[in-house]
This record gives sequence, C-alpha cells and structure tokens, in this order.
Amino acid sequence: MSHSTRRPRILVVGAGFAGYHCLRALERALPPEAAELVVVNPTDYMLYVPLLPEVAGGSLDPRRVAVPLHGTLPRTRLVLGHADAVDLDARTCTVIDVEGKANTLEWDYLVLTVGSVTRLLSVPGVAEHAIGFKSVAEGIYVRDHVLRQLELAEQSDDPAERAARATFVVVGAGYTGTELVAQGQELTRQALRHRHKVTEDEVRWILLDIAPRVLPGLDERLSGPAEEVLRERGVDVRLETSVTEVTADCARLSDGAEIPTRTVVWCVGVRPDPLVEGLGLPTEKGRLRVDTHLRVPEHPRVYAAGDVAAVPDVFHPGQSTPMTAQHAQRQGRAAARNIAAELGYGRPRAYRHRDLGFVVDLAGRDAVANPLRVPLRGLPAKIVARGYHLLALPANRLRVVADWFTDLVARRQVVQFGLVPGSGVSLAEADHGPGRVPHQRAERDRVQSS
Repeated sequence: MSHSTRRPRILVVGAGFAGYHCLRALERALPPEAAELVVVNPTDYMLYVPLLPEVAGGSLDPRRVAVPLHGTLPRTRLVLGHADAVDLDARTCTVIDVEGKANTLEWDYLVLTVGSVTRLLSVPGVAEHAIGFKSVAEGIYVRDHVLRQLELAEQSDDPAERAARATFVVVGAGYTGTELVAQGQELTRQALRHRHKVTEDEVRWILLDIAPRVLPGLDERLSGPAEEVLRERGVDVRLETSVTEVTADCARLSDGAEIPTRTVVWCVGVRPDPLVEGLGLPTEKGRLRVDTHLRVPEHPRVYAAGDVAAVPDVFHPGQSTPMTAQHAQRQGRAAARNIAAELGYGRPRAYRHRDLGFVVDLAGRDAVANPLRVPLRGLPAKIVARGYHLLALPANRLRVVADWFTDLVARRQVVQFGLVPGSGVSLAEADHGPGRVPHQRAERDRVQSS
C-alpha cells in the first residue's frame, strides 16, 4: 500500500505503564481504520512492577504481575525486541529482535515510553555481585536465592559462614526497597517454620539508604510509621549510610562497617533508558524535554511519556513530574488523547495531574497509605493498598485476589525452583535484553572508537 493511502502508523516503543496505557487509550479512542498500532517491547506482557516485591516474597505467583499484551491489546501488533536507534528525519526505528536480528520500522507518529534502567553508580563490585530488582526473572531469583541461602546456612558447620548466608542486605529505602525488605523478612520467617538449625534470631535483614529516613520521596507521615514497623520486626535500618564496595561475600559501608553476606539486592534508583542518549534531543537530567502536551520540541509527531520524559509539572512551576507509575500511566493516556486529536478524534489537552497519594505494603497485616493526603497505617492502610492495586491492575485481578486469600488462610509455599541462573540477574546484565549491548561494553566501544 502506498504511503499516501495507507493508515498512519503509530509506533509505541516500550510497553511499561506509559506505553501500555497509551495503546489501551488509542484502541478505545480510534476506530480500526484510523491508524495502525504497533508496539516494540522485549516481552509479550506489561509488568505490574508495584506487586513485584510480593513475587519475591512468595505470596504471588509471578504470572499475576504479567499483563498479557495479546489478550488486552487486540488491535496492536507486537514486535518483540529492543529499539536500538531512531531516525527522526526518516521516521524510522531500528529494532533488534529477540534473536539478535535488526529490523527497520517506519512510523508516522512515535511515542517513546522506554522507561528506565537501574542506576549503578560508581560503586566497585555492584555490577558483578549485586542483584537487580526490576523484572519477573529478578523477583523469582531473589526468592529462590534467599531460600537457598537459608538451606546452605543449615548445612554449614562454620558459624561465620552460617551468619553470612543468613544476612540479607537491601540497598535503597525507597518504595521498592522498603517493600522488598518487608516481604523478604516475612518470607524467611515463614520458611524457618520448617527448619530447625537456623532460628529467626540468626536471620538478619538490613536496609540501607543515604537518605535520613526511609521512603524519602514520600510524606514523613508515611515514612515514620513504615520505619517503625520494620524496626519492630527486627529489620536493621541504617540511614545516612551508603555502600562503598560489594564483594562476593561482603558489603562494605561508608561508616567503615563490613557486613559479611552473600546477598545484596540493589534498589537504589533508576535513570532513563540509554536509547535517549542517541537521539540528540534536548534533555533534563537525562529525560527527554517535552511540552505540556507531551510532544518533543521541533518534532510535532514525536511524543514521550513516563520515566523517559521530563513533563512540566503545572502544579510546581519549573519542575518536572516525578518518575512514578501513577504519572506514567496517566501520561500515556494523555499522549494517546492528543495523538487521537491530531487524527481528528477528540480534542487535545495539556497534562495535569496531582498525586492522589501512595500506598506501601509491608507484608502481613501491615501497610501505610495516604489516600487523598489522609495518613493511614495498619489494617485500614492494607485495605486501601490492596484496593488500589486491584483498581490499577489491568488484568489478573481475580487470580491476585485468590493468591491473597490463599496466603491469608494457608501457610506460604517456600520452595525454590532454580529456574533463573544467577548470571542473568547480575546488574552487569540485568538491564540488557536480547540484542542490547551491556553498558560496560558499550562504554568501552565508545572510548575505543573515539
């Protein structure tokens, strides 16, 4: 079909919160003949990241956090792979598929929603010895690894080795790290019911952050109760402390302490996907600069949303909206609405959204939340947290409720499958899917070519 008569192609790169909800909104706003919808993504599902700590804790089946793209986006064509380069003038996108082959896709409208990757910082040993926590594979691996360390601790007659294997360090006391340490502590507590040589007193969970409080990005009325819950459970919370080195059997801290451990999970932070660096477009702190309608300046048919976009915050002039799932989801919808308006369906609108509050699930019956700025803790917060996730989850709701109910009335299954190899979840490889060059090798190649 010639370029003049074919349907305009809307290419969405990335099916995270922003990309998925952009496509969902486009399918609802546009009739089939109005546009061809294509998405580039390394998996055939959208990962519901907020529930990933529950996968690591063993309370949710991994499939529950995977929203199938084929089943929920019936009009969208999926291209499995990573976007390797974008030519804005030729309106093409080079995609490396899951088998390493390069393909070129043309587009009429481009929506960049590639999200973010783990921020490694320049800490020796982190890339080689720390575990990432952004994917289903990493969530499964963390659960298996924790259970394996308990098993090996039981088998060891060396007190020092037993202590190191029973010590689990989580770096980063933000949303993910705080929930992960809470779920992990609950997992080991239940696992020890069936073991006799390792006691709860021997198991240590340590949460580290350079900030002066846990959940530093949230209201203090949430961080205070959350820290209180963790400390009451025996979690060793160390604030204003950073990691200076990670080895295969030790984590060294900025205060001079050394923690013998076989487990360091890295939840420090994220940065925009490396694809942004090669576009040659204006950025703010690594994020693409866009206007209030989510358009990239001087490229009216290019949009960006989510973690990769520096979207002006109309309620805080001079600032960009924070990198949260709440904003990403709504920005994806806003981009879809404005693209549909360009095609003659609806009216464009600027992006405006205030945070409606946050929920932090702390496992068991504990949680903190501030819906509509009203601080809650305990069971009321737990109900709000789970209700929010059920409303925000695009699929699998009945299955999630079934898993939660089962976890409430029955003991958690604590078995390890060993399906995910450790080499696939090291931070040196974790953010590089099929066809993508690891950061270290890419940096080396850039140096050599210069």
